[in-house]
Amino acid sequence: MILRVSLLSATATFTEPAPSALLLLGQGADLASERGVECVGGLPAASDPDLVDRARAARAALGDRAFVLGHHYQRDEVIDFADVTGDSFKLAREAAARPEAEYILFCGVHFMAESADILTSDSQQVVLPDLAAGCSMADMAAIDQVEDAWDVLVDAGVAQDTVPVTYMNSTAAIKAFTGRHGGTVCTSSNAHVALRWAFDQVGGLDGTGKVLFMPDQHLGRNTAVLQLGIPLDQCVVFDPRKPGGGLTAQELRDARMILWRGHCSVHGRFSAQNLLDVRAAVPDVTVLVHPECRHEVVTGADMVGSTEYIIKALDAAPAGSSWAIGTELNLVRRLAAAHPDKQISYLDSTVCFCSTMNRIDLPHLVWAMESLLDGRVVNRIVVDADDAHWARVALDQMLALPGY
Repeated sequence: MILRVSLLSATATFTEPAPSALLLLGQGADLASERGVECVGGLPAASDPDLVDRARAARAALGDRAFVLGHHYQRDEVIDFADVTGDSFKLAREAAARPEAEYILFCGVHFMAESADILTSDSQQVVLPDLAAGCSMADMAAIDQVEDAWDVLVDAGVAQDTVPVTYMNSTAAIKAFTGRHGGTVCTSSNAHVALRWAFDQVGGLDGTGKVLFMPDQHLGRNTAVLQLGIPLDQCVVFDPRKPGGGLTAQELRDARMILWRGHCSVHGRFSAQNLLDVRAAVPDVTVLVHPECRHEVVTGADMVGSTEYIIKALDAAPAGSSWAIGTELNLVRRLAAAHPDKQISYLDSTVCFCSTMNRIDLPHLVWAMESLLDGRVVNRIVVDADDAHWARVALDQMLALPGY
């Protein structure tokens, strides 16, 4: 089903897709998700006229015992009850800065809640309102696949000259693998700093050392080529579904960036045709996209940056300016409502929410909060102690990077 959407002003008519199209209510199962499980039953009905009042009452009753985090890509009905909004790592750090909170309700996806569990104290309990809220990108790098890939690098004789760098959008197990092998984690904001540091560990940008970048090939490629000057032909894609990653030993030896074959299901949708279409439709438009977009989209855009960068750019933009934004639709719609003095368009012509992120809805949040009030901690996220240790090593290395 194709649904057209226009976000030309805060008052523009917006057509929501049918819930069945995106599995928005989180009913049923999505076993292909990052931590795919059968979803909980007994949720309040989404049509319950008292649902908002129940949410307010539960949040008030929990008080300082709970701290609610809302990722930028969450739907408005959830953001309304968030104590803090932000990107994944900002939220995890905010949780760690609230030691008085007994419960951390993370309205995001599984890997984000894992990071919060790693960074918070043992006395705090992290709750994910729907365990089926995974991340398709994180799914694309399973720990057994990554360990097998490292064996391929060993056999090719390049592992000793390779530093792993994993994007924040990865499981705790992948972060732990990175920590065990002397690498670091990065965000979309500091990927260039993390990559420069990684290359410095193996001879610098002018040397022959390599980076294994996981799991988003586009962020790795865009950062290496556009910000560090690595030639595009020295970026190869390792496909875990193919023998040897689909690469010869010589290709691995010649490469500087070994990119995992992964991508964001939302940002990967934007195309060069979208750029042509919006420039034809909106005179003097500024195209602003996330670095998880494909290389041809990033090179064709006017501005590129993280979610926080996009928000700040719109805040600073002059009244009357025109923008086309290439990132998740919930955020773009929220930006359009917050800036009625600017013309804001969604870069794609079809609706595309992050469907796994959208599994966190008000019924799940109410269920989680009311369960806590009843003395039941539901959907607690607990990272294995050894993985938590090594993931923390990789995260601490990121925090030690220059300028962080």
